[in-house]
Amino acid sequence: MTAHALHIATYNMHKGLSPLNTRLRLPDIARSLKTLAADVVFLQEVQGRHSARAQRFADWPAEAQHQYLARQLHARATYGLNCAHEHGHHGNAILSRLPVEHWCNRDISVNRFESRGVLHCDFRPPGWHSGLTALCVHLNLLARDRKKQFAALRDYIAHAVPAEHALIIAGDFNDWRAQANDLLAGELGLSEVFHTLHGAHARSYPARLPMLTLDRIYTRGLRVTQAQVHHGAPWAQLSDHLPLSATLLPE
Repeated sequence: MTAHALHIATYNMHKGLSPLNTRLRLPDIARSLKTLAADVVFLQEVQGRHSARAQRFADWPAEAQHQYLARQLHARATYGLNCAHEHGHHGNAILSRLPVEHWCNRDISVNRFESRGVLHCDFRPPGWHSGLTALCVHLNLLARDRKKQFAALRDYIAHAVPAEHALIIAGDFNDWRAQANDLLAGELGLSEVFHTLHGAHARSYPARLPMLTLDRIYTRGLRVTQAQVHHGAPWAQLSDHLPLSATLLPE
């Protein structure tokens, strides 16, 4: 069987709200994500529940945001709760058209102010000789905290990701100075898809005037054939980040 190309996307969806938190954008996000036709979508800042916002916005869905998006996209949803608070909780999610063989959520928080996790899903894409591990991440704002989280990622991958699996790590790295490359490329043998294909990371933040390269897609055991940052309408009005997409094949 010929190995199928895998289309993926990563998106910090800002809890389904517009960049200034004045409008609920979840239905627009669902419609826009459909146009990407991704097999696997890595989502950050997904609102599992928020009772106060449910009262504020008349069209707030009764179901969790990852469940709403999965239903709209005809996908399976896996959710990793990272931060619980008085009104509810939020975290990362992976939406997939592929069956999930195994999943777990690993806490990599390093302080009490930022609750962070790594959402891990294993897949078996059609025609692929090996499995695929997908890790969805949203890392801390401070460089010293991210350094600890990079080390936690390295240790986690070493014991939890089979060596024969292809690997994708995607999400919001908050990596203002591209310090992730030294560890992820140097120690783990990963490459960033935009850097590989275009010679530079994608500028994805802020959405209306993207200057910073916060969102990334790192891979191992995969060949990238396409990588795109989705500028302009409607994306600039949907979140404070722009989505990235890529097409990958097993090496």
